Amino acid sequence: MKYPIPAIIFAGGKSSRMGKDKALLPFKTYPTLSEFQHHKLTALFQSVYLSSKGHKFNFACNVIEDIYKQSSPLVGIVSVFETLQSNTVFILSVDAPLVDKEVVDKLYLKKLALDKVHTPYDAIIAHSPHGLEPLCGIYTSHVLKKAKQHLEEDNHKLHALLHASNIKLVYFDDTLPFSNINTPEQYKAILD
Repeated sequence: MKYPIPAIIFAGGKSSRMGKDKALLPFKTYPTLSEFQHHKLTALFQSVYLSSKGHKFNFACNVIEDIYKQSSPLVGIVSVFETLQSNTVFILSVDAPLVDKEVVDKLYLKKLALDKVHTPYDAIIAHSPHGLEPLCGIYTSHVLKKAKQHLEEDNHKLHALLHASNIKLVYFDDTLPFSNINTPEQYKAILD
């Protein structure tokens, strides 16, 4: 059974350290990293969207375009909740292709446990040995007010938003699933 909340792949970054748009890099047997992530999450969620500045993808997908001019995941979060009619979404960065079903299941089980006992929260975030993994988690619309306030203050750091929010953490012992592709070296290493 697929999870009934939307999954959002954040693919609107500037990719400055990569030197080219990493969302459009080939990955495994897929023409792009975006398509790989989309295919993976489509198997797990009833609906999947890509969050980006514009529709740059050459495969069939639903795109939520940023509604603010700044470029940041914070802008993506605000745009997602102002566009979708959903109170809860799963968010994953396009450049974290090793996040797998086990990671998603563990986060969703935490959501079910909290909902069962009516525990309020703004977000459920993965926590690896490296610390918070802000772009791997379940966010609720309760975070929108704080996110808009941070946007008005031009404070785009997701860690700042999460520290100001009521978050629940899900701990993981392994850093590997949360490996990011930010540089050509990291891209090569993940492909090997």
